[in-house]
Amino acid sequence: MYIQMTKGVPPPTPEQTSFDHRVEGLERQKEIDDWLPITSSRNAKWWYSAFHNVTAMVGAGVLGLPYSMAQLGWGPGVTILILSWIITLYTLWQMVEMHEMVPRKRFDRYHELGQFAFGERLGLYIIVPQQIIVEVGVCIVYMVTGGQSLKKFHELVCQDCSPIRLPFFIMIFASSHFVLSHLPNFNSISLVSLVAAVMSLSYSTIAWTAIAAKGVQEDVQYGYKADTTADTVLNFFTGLGGIAFSYAGHSVVLEIQATLPSTTSNPSKGPMWKGVMVAYVVVALCYFPLALVGYGVFGNDVSDNILISLKTPVWAIALANLFVVMHVIGSYQIFAMPVFDMVETFLVKKLNFKPSSILRFIVRNVYVALTMFIAIMIPFFGGLLAFFGGFAFAPTTYFLPCIMWLIIYKPNRFGLSWWMNWVCIVLGVILMILSSIGGLRQIILESKDYSFFS
Repeated sequence: MYIQMTKGVPPPTPEQTSFDHRVEGLERQKEIDDWLPITSSRNAKWWYSAFHNVTAMVGAGVLGLPYSMAQLGWGPGVTILILSWIITLYTLWQMVEMHEMVPRKRFDRYHELGQFAFGERLGLYIIVPQQIIVEVGVCIVYMVTGGQSLKKFHELVCQDCSPIRLPFFIMIFASSHFVLSHLPNFNSISLVSLVAAVMSLSYSTIAWTAIAAKGVQEDVQYGYKADTTADTVLNFFTGLGGIAFSYAGHSVVLEIQATLPSTTSNPSKGPMWKGVMVAYVVVALCYFPLALVGYGVFGNDVSDNILISLKTPVWAIALANLFVVMHVIGSYQIFAMPVFDMVETFLVKKLNFKPSSILRFIVRNVYVALTMFIAIMIPFFGGLLAFFGGFAFAPTTYFLPCIMWLIIYKPNRFGLSWWMNWVCIVLGVILMILSSIGGLRQIILESKDYSFFS
């Protein structure tokens, strides 16, 4: 029967077979892209990018800024805080511009831009480890932050209750992510991100107004607290890392921009930049008052988490801690989504797993459990901020965008753009080296008095 039906029909040519395979490949690629978190939805509004960027940027780092100021001192602290705001806004503008610099091509992920700049293989080796360290590191720190803030809230509202150890609060905080992590993409967590963005401005405002109301403390001192020159220098390095951690949004900016619609006449960089500017105004309103007022009131006795330094009014501090919990719930999801995308991409494209809800369920639950486990092991807030801030955040935020800009656009040697980028690169490399040293030392010091899983 088959011979009769195909009699007289020529067999497919190699060109036809190759074409059919390409069509099948494109169809499978589209099916995968429609399933992956970053590329599955491109109908976001510009204000989505605003509160996604606020949620990504304003996080645990803002609570440590007064402590960073205490380690840096007034002059260096204010200078570095302002310079960081300017430099990171510039490098964020570079990222937004480079998202669609190739006609009809969007770099939806940080590593895709890195591969275009450095080459397919080298780009992966340079970008992916840095991005994973940033995003996984943030999620671990936010597990610690959420647990600490829940513990503080419990102690304030139930002062006669029996104390509960920090690991249990970290597990309580993690329970929300075992649910929220199954939202499929960035647009599906827009409401969570909006609430988180509002909470960030709320608790920052509550914190600095409550601190200002206390007035400058008696016998406040603004000098360096360390007894030796070596300790003073190493504390200074730790302070650098705390400020670097505060500007963490660059590692997810391309992924956020990928959710915006784009056409030749209306590229996504317009609405994205509008959202970024709104976000950076909010960042300034959160960072500068809290850093300056917190250090001004408590001096070098300020805690590495400013809310821990506050005792009264009880209702305001309890509310601020609750707002922190709500904010870092959203922030965790913002930084976890690109990790989910990388892992799920690897599984379905490289290992040929079928895109499915079961695969997503397993991947995301394992990730949440892993970050929770590490947070319980090393809940050292100040040291983690400094170490991750220097080791990974400084490259992805301060100087990798500048390096890629120089490679791709090749500005005139010794011109304004050339100098601006090289200054950012040099400052970023110095920041990375020094703050990593300070943060690692801080973790070692804090771990001496800590019993794991106690």
